[in-house]
Amino acid sequence: MNILVPIDGSESSLNALKAAVAMIGGRSDVGLRVVTVQPPIASGNVKRFISAEILDEYYQDEGNKSLEAARELLRDASAPVSFEVLVGSVAETIVDDARQHGCGHIVMGTRGLGRISGLLLGSVATKVLSLTDLPVTLVK
Repeated sequence: MNILVPIDGSESSLNALKAAVAMIGGRSDVGLRVVTVQPPIASGNVKRFISAEILDEYYQDEGNKSLEAARELLRDASAPVSFEVLVGSVAETIVDDARQHGCGHIVMGTRGLGRISGLLLGSVATKVLSLTDLPVTLVK
């Protein structure tokens, strides 16, 4: 089984990662899939002026910045860990990735770095909850 932990560089997402590590304990049969999702910034007109390669490089650079603290936190992890930068609609991409990689659980922060937030719960967390039937643990 794998646990998916979406990271955006926020304190809440790093707390979720710490909680996922604690859930695993010392088990080596449970892996961590750590992803960051970059929302697409390019409309059709922008794509006429910026190449796909430059956009991909931008997404990878921004994603890797978001993953820096997570990589450091998991440097000595005993569980199998994978990291990936994804591009797409954030909540939908998180749920699709969990499904595609056979994750049995999503552990995520309640508040991210997004500009729009829900009243009590972040908009991405709320949407993930509505889109998946997997267990989701939310961490402040």
